[in-house]
Amino acid sequence: MVIKVVADHGPAVSGAHNTKVTARAGKDLMSSIVTGILTIGPRFGGAIDGAAKYFKMAKEKGMDPVEFVDYMKKVEKIPIPGIGHRIKSTKNPDKRVELLKNFAKENFPSTELLDYALEVEKVTTSKKENLILNVDGTIGVLLVDMFRALGYSDEQIDELINAGAFNAFFVLGRTVGFIGHYLDEKRLDMPLYRHPTDDILYDVKRPEEA
Repeated sequence: MVIKVVADHGPAVSGAHNTKVTARAGKDLMSSIVTGILTIGPRFGGAIDGAAKYFKMAKEKGMDPVEFVDYMKKVEKIPIPGIGHRIKSTKNPDKRVELLKNFAKENFPSTELLDYALEVEKVTTSKKENLILNVDGTIGVLLVDMFRALGYSDEQIDELINAGAFNAFFVLGRTVGFIGHYLDEKRLDMPLYRHPTDDILYDVKRPEEA
């Protein structure tokens, strides 16, 4: 299900955009896809490991949601991985997150870490409505719940997180989408991409004439 929901999210995101631009420059499949994959990171699909790490750590240390939010702000001094979305919010929820949560509730023996993350979400969305548990965060906490249900120890789960195995689910799924975007550009025989000038013009004052 994770691979299905992350496979594609439209052409506007950085990875799809890079893949399309590179394809239109006449490059091959592998070269085009890798330009998309290289954009995956903390701001785009790469927060799954971080979400799993910090939510798991907080729950194991017995932090209540308010304490955890405060800890991330004052001690780690980073935004909580897996929290926040540029477009989605409490008023405009992410359907992918809803699908994953519903699937887990129906099929997992326990959703302990998901439940904790949803309590944290109540704290963060009380500050700003777009500080929701996003798809990265949902995948991260549910992978922890899943591996626990499969009999993995906390130490084994930590090893997977530290190795980047959780982010690999996003890389695997989104690569499918990148392939689709590459093939679209080739099928349509799209010309070399040129960015719209209006988007890159600088609004500066002209130097005074001598």
